[in-house]
Amino acid sequence: MRIEALKQDHDQLTQEQLQQVADLIAFLKFRNKRRHHIVLEPSQLAALATEFAEEDRALAAAGISDYATMLSQEHQR
Repeated sequence: MRIEALKQDHDQLTQEQLQQVADLIAFLKFRNKRRHHIVLEPSQLAALATEFAEEDRALAAAGISDYATMLSQEHQR
């Protein structure tokens, strides 16, 4: 479609239609950004997993401890 034809169509739109066009443009920009997201290499993913493994183990241990305490309290009721 030619630019001039688009401009003519734009000039004839209502405020509500203009808002819908603005929403569509925002959506298209958002979708385009998502298509160009960063792709991590397997080696990068492995490095991240290693980096956070110790923290994950500590959080899991704390969670199990809390869970055991709640079970014990529930059993005493």
